[in-house]
Amino acid sequence: MDGSDPRARTASFLPLLPPWAVSLLAGHCCMDLYMMNCELLATCSALGYLEGDTYHKEPDCLECVKDLIRYLRHEDETRDIRQQLGAAQILQSDLLPILTQHRQDKPLFDAVVRLMVNLTQPALVCFGSLPKEPSFRHHFLQVLSYLQAYKEAFTSEKAFGVISETLYELLQLGWEERQEEDNLLIERILLLVRNILHVPADPDQDKSIDDDASVHDQLLWAMHLSGLDDLLLFLASAPAEQQWSLHVLEIISLMFRDQNPEQLAAVGQGRLAQERSADVAELEVLRQREIAARKTRALQRSNRHSRFGGSYIVQGLKSIGERDVIFHKGLHNLQNYSSDLGKQRRRVPKRRQAARELSAQRRSALNVRLFLRDFCSEFLENCYNRLMGAVKDHLLREKAQQHDETYYMWALAFFMAFNRAAAFQPGLISETLSVRTFHFIEQNLTNYYEMMLTDRKEAASWARRMHLALKAYQELLATVNVMDMSPDEAVRESSRVIKNNIFYVMEYRELFLALFRKFDERHQPRSFLRDLVETTHLFLKMLERFCQSRGSLVVQNKRKKRKKKKKKALDQPAASGSVPLSPEELEARWPALAEQLQCCPQAAELSVDSVVPFDAASEVPVEEQRAEAMVRIQDCLLAGRAPQALRLLRSAREVWPEGDVFGCEDMSPEEEAQLLKQVLLAPLPRQQGPEEHGAEEEEEEEEEEEEEELQAVQVSEKEFNFLDYLRRFACSSVVRAYVLLLQSYKQNSAHTNHCAAKMLHRLAHDLRMEALLFQLSLFCLFNRLLSDPAAGAYKELVTFAKYILAKFFALTAVNQKAFVELLFWKNTAVVREMTEGYGSLDGGSSGRRPAWSPEEEAQLRELYLAHKDVEGQDVVGVILAQLTTAPRTRKQVIHHLVRLGLADSVKDFQRKGTNIVLWTEDQELELQRLFEEFHGSDDVLGQIMKNITAKRSRARIVEKLLALGLVTERRELYKKRQKKLARSSVPSGEEPPEDFDQEDMEEEENLSGGKSEEEEEEGWGVDEGQGSTVLPTESLQQSLQQEGLSAPILWLQSCLVRVADDREEDGCSQPVPLVPLTEENEEAMENEQFQQLLRKLGVRPPSSEQEAFWRIPAKLSPTQLRRVAASLSPQEERGPLQPDAELAGPGEEAGHEAEHRAQALRALLLARKKKAGVAPPTEEGATTSGTEQLPVAPAKRQLLDSDEEQDGEERTGRAPELGASGIQRKKRLHIEDEDEND
Repeated sequence: MDGSDPRARTASFLPLLPPWAVSLLAGHCCMDLYMMNCELLATCSALGYLEGDTYHKEPDCLECVKDLIRYLRHEDETRDIRQQLGAAQILQSDLLPILTQHRQDKPLFDAVVRLMVNLTQPALVCFGSLPKEPSFRHHFLQVLSYLQAYKEAFTSEKAFGVISETLYELLQLGWEERQEEDNLLIERILLLVRNILHVPADPDQDKSIDDDASVHDQLLWAMHLSGLDDLLLFLASAPAEQQWSLHVLEIISLMFRDQNPEQLAAVGQGRLAQERSADVAELEVLRQREIAARKTRALQRSNRHSRFGGSYIVQGLKSIGERDVIFHKGLHNLQNYSSDLGKQRRRVPKRRQAARELSAQRRSALNVRLFLRDFCSEFLENCYNRLMGAVKDHLLREKAQQHDETYYMWALAFFMAFNRAAAFQPGLISETLSVRTFHFIEQNLTNYYEMMLTDRKEAASWARRMHLALKAYQELLATVNVMDMSPDEAVRESSRVIKNNIFYVMEYRELFLALFRKFDERHQPRSFLRDLVETTHLFLKMLERFCQSRGSLVVQNKRKKRKKKKKKALDQPAASGSVPLSPEELEARWPALAEQLQCCPQAAELSVDSVVPFDAASEVPVEEQRAEAMVRIQDCLLAGRAPQALRLLRSAREVWPEGDVFGCEDMSPEEEAQLLKQVLLAPLPRQQGPEEHGAEEEEEEEEEEEEEELQAVQVSEKEFNFLDYLRRFACSSVVRAYVLLLQSYKQNSAHTNHCAAKMLHRLAHDLRMEALLFQLSLFCLFNRLLSDPAAGAYKELVTFAKYILAKFFALTAVNQKAFVELLFWKNTAVVREMTEGYGSLDGGSSGRRPAWSPEEEAQLRELYLAHKDVEGQDVVGVILAQLTTAPRTRKQVIHHLVRLGLADSVKDFQRKGTNIVLWTEDQELELQRLFEEFHGSDDVLGQIMKNITAKRSRARIVEKLLALGLVTERRELYKKRQKKLARSSVPSGEEPPEDFDQEDMEEEENLSGGKSEEEEEEGWGVDEGQGSTVLPTESLQQSLQQEGLSAPILWLQSCLVRVADDREEDGCSQPVPLVPLTEENEEAMENEQFQQLLRKLGVRPPSSEQEAFWRIPAKLSPTQLRRVAASLSPQEERGPLQPDAELAGPGEEAGHEAEHRAQALRALLLARKKKAGVAPPTEEGATTSGTEQLPVAPAKRQLLDSDEEQDGEERTGRAPELGASGIQRKKRLHIEDEDEND
């Protein structure tokens, strides 16, 4: 038999395997038992065997245990090794016997403990989190079932006896005698106990009632019999063993996982009178409901057959149509009629389902409860303060693992509740009874609350941690409340000091409001809401009693402090929002300013050191703040401060000397005065108006972020008013949470129902806001409560329901709209309007924006239509200046214009910043002279920018040339291209000119002053209307093809065609992202030239960080997209004159026009060759002379190609005649056809 076959090897092992291994092979016949499984089975069989009660280990037992540890280290994500070992019951049949019978073999004992720690690791730790996929969920449940079997196997006293003896011997060693291996073994033993206790109960097997022993109870009893509980108490109390404090606290928390501290403290004391009365009340409720159900069944009995019960018409209740509902059952069933009968219940998605209760308390067996009660008493007397102090120190010094503070908070809540319920002794819990503990719990509670809102994926885990923190906070308050009733004066004084501190600090008071407002039943269970309501009730009761005993209470108040900039030139007309002054009024102001300037000292004596013309803290560079400096000078002149304006002018001249914008250095006082007069009369644009107070504050916050971080909160003190604090709870989110808790009033305890009813009574009676509770869902709850047969057990709720209903019907007699208001949750403003009358808040200081009257809307519409077409004018500013009605802000006017449909978007009124500076008369004359001098050159604008004295941007010079009337269109300033010489005509040693210059490429964009994306998309329609159907992309395309990017260009072309087809079929268009799916296309999308090609084609780059892909704009029509895609085709496929052929009309005219265009192109080509110095052939000359007499198309701007665009047949024959060594890349040129009349 071949030994390489794993199945053959497995068959050879069968005679040597124990029975459990054979059953494993039989049970896993569906699994692929390859090399790992065979080796695993062989390793397990080499551990030893059990004969009777004696386990005989094999010689290689230690090595096999180490091999199993190694196998577990290399298991896959499904935890296959762990599952196979669990199915084989290795721990029950091998490891536990080795642990109990071979303890004297220390290396083997250490290895077995190490392996057992690994095998008992929690399933959540193995898989990282609860798997969502069904296959992994199956593996998770399988591992969990094996862990539950391990836990049941450890219920024997023998296993814990060996563990306790070993731990006792290790603890007997002093710190100087204890080796590193001993410390490792102690830690592994504690981890093993922790893992066994951590295994959750099996709900299918653990169906026992209270007072019955579960598997967890049997485990605790085995620990108690072995003496392990005493060792845990020693580790918790010994100062030398503080390094194990977190392990011990975790084990103790798992021991008391299902216990109730109040019930545990009452064990062995007999049944209290309060408990007996509670049981009697519960039995009475059940009895009343049973009697009511019996009466209902008696009424439903009928002598006649149900088939002859009759049919009835329910008047006033409409069916699906216009007729009344027909009821086919007896009249006694009419009260149970509902339109939802027979309908399928709507399925609630998982993400919207309410959170489930994960923890359930049960009553253990009596002997276990007695043992746990004694353990708690000893722990409080000897260990609590020392252990909690050590754990708190580990947490503060970050020596613990993540989320270990949850064990601290659980222990605080449990043992303080046990101490309060047993025999309250404040000294036993003094370590955690301080203001520092309140702060620690509040800090963690707030952190959990914020993380639950931000980390949505782990919101349920953060909610459970927040519940633990809330329970700890509740127990701290309850303990302080009990201290108030202590007969000891020192204890009451300590309680008063703690309450004075927690009531003084604002964070403790605002905590409950935040928790109510952000309560989410999808992540937080109903038990959290119950504890929150009870804690809030206790806090309010303590606060109210404290205020009544003190008379007056001073508390801390915090508010955000925002620095506001000082308003500049408050008395200036432009900045104060008044009507701008006319030129005549400005001229009238100048004589007074001139007198002030005459009284100023001379230039040398006027100090400018204290004047800074720019804002050094601004994000705008200093070079770009010249316009703001000019506005500041004008503001000073308008305010009548001429000397300050002069100092600003001279200081700005020193900062920005270029261009003599603020004058030259050797200016005389008269010239400075004349320049200031020009500044006064100039209509300078202003970037921000005073009406944008909201936007102004936002900008101030951004600019002063560092200062606000240091001074973000302003702390003050104020006298506390309990009703004002209670009024904070009068909001819909708080009321909705209380109503949600009362929905389950039958399952709630009497104390929980009392806390909810008391809070709603405070809002309705104390604050006189009964209308806040006028809500249909609450009224449905009242109806269910009043119709409950056991309503006598809920007297407080019934009384409150009758009180609210009486108030509602009293209001409906005055306000009939209250019935409609039942459908909505309300705030305090709506409550006031319901009770005092609608519109009662308009005259008050509610801060609402005044409504627009029809007259105001008519005036707004008239002003907008009158000024919207005026260029260079701020339409909103003019409207604000001319509105004669109530004062409005700029934001209100803009939003109302959009609401009226006069504007498409708020973005239409965004005011852009400006860098405009004044042109003096000399500068205008200089510009005119330079234009006349270089008018005939190839680059007019470039020559002007080189020779002009005051350096300005291209856009500013172009705008001034247009304003002076020197040019009529921007195209007149385009740089004229020179003919590209053939390579053979270029002298040796010189490089031929580049086909595509970056400056020439950006020239048109600079001349137009930069276009937005919408303008670029709209430009497609303009080009199409002008007949230019070929895009200037051939140079880029050939360059990219030479770089090996032909495939991405074809992919881009196919995407454009596909989008065109989709838009034609759907009839609508949306921006479509270009998603590269191959590595080649991804690299092309990162190429600068390819991105340049995309921009030329009109494809929009990502506009923000949220977008990752380039997008085809929605404004491109299918025709435009196909034309763009056609321009990406190779030159050989579409021909040189294909674009012009598309413009030809049907019939002969199209043919003649195409022929004329071809002849005109040849004529142009010959002229360019002559200009470049290339001798034209005779044929070309004849062609040129013939084409000069032909009519040419009307004058229009066209984009034509050079000689490389000629037909392929002519290109082959003409290349030798031109003497060119090769055809260079084609180049797009801008030319203008002459008018045929010329």
